[in-house]
Amino acid sequence: MIKKISEKDKKDWENFINKNEKVDDKDNFLKKNLNNTDHMEIDLHGYSLDEANKKIFEFINECYEKNIKSINIITGKGLRSKNVEDPYSSADLGMLKNSVPNFIKNNSELMSKIKHINFDDVVSKNKGNFNIYLKKN
Repeated sequence: MIKKISEKDKKDWENFINKNEKVDDKDNFLKKNLNNTDHMEIDLHGYSLDEANKKIFEFINECYEKNIKSINIITGKGLRSKNVEDPYSSADLGMLKNSVPNFIKNNSELMSKIKHINFDDVVSKNKGNFNIYLKKN
């Protein structure tokens, strides 16, 4: 199905590309803010499972090296996940909310740097984030 682009959308696009404003780079923002020694946050919205696992592995290691005390990992609740509708994938294990904590828990290198993971937030249906508390480097 071919959809026509509306005149308003064309005008909005022209305005966007003619402005000199830059779109914020989420990854660059995280790197810039690694100077905070108490708490960091990472948002995994939009990442595939593999991308999220790679990103979280790098992020935890980087935070540990910089002696960050705690990390808030935002995964979302997975309410819009296509896995819920797919009979061949697990609705419980396919979402970032469940798979990222399992990836961390099963990675001995990461777990050697972690003091505590708040698993109550992971299993809560009302939370789309959880905290990790890191050991001192």
